[in-house]
Amino acid sequence: MGKIDPEGMSLKDKVVYINRVAKVVKGGRRFSFTALVVVGDGEGTAGIGKGKAVEVPEAIRKAIEHAKKALLKFPIKDGTIPHRVIGRFGSGMVVINPAVKGTGIIAGGAVRALLEVAGVHNVVAKSIRSHNPFNSVKATLNGLASLKDPDSILKLRGKIEEEPQEV
Repeated sequence: MGKIDPEGMSLKDKVVYINRVAKVVKGGRRFSFTALVVVGDGEGTAGIGKGKAVEVPEAIRKAIEHAKKALLKFPIKDGTIPHRVIGRFGSGMVVINPAVKGTGIIAGGAVRALLEVAGVHNVVAKSIRSHNPFNSVKATLNGLASLKDPDSILKLRGKIEEEPQEV
């Protein structure tokens, strides 16, 4: 996939997770914050970013900038994904299934946030093994990246879509 330019896109961002981390030094502890943010345009483009700073707003800003540089485009068909997919990252695994209209987003916190900003409206997802938000979000993005558009697969195989015959 080519690089997606975030300029001119109306991107929505959502903070998934904020963590306080401490570095122990001679004088005591130094605290800083990490932020995990997902960014998407609501039409099949999404990205994730991680930022770290001494203050929370600065960490979120850094994470948004990082997410805008890592945007990924994937196919959406009628508000859902074209087929079932399994995304893996680290020890995290996410199974994402398409759903009929009216189902909504049935998914856990980190996975739900990414699917919402990406523009998927009807989907059932299950996070298996690790529930670490960083691994869950990256596994979800890995699964969405492996989605294939049915029309492009048919074209690749040299077939044309057939009309259903009446009996």
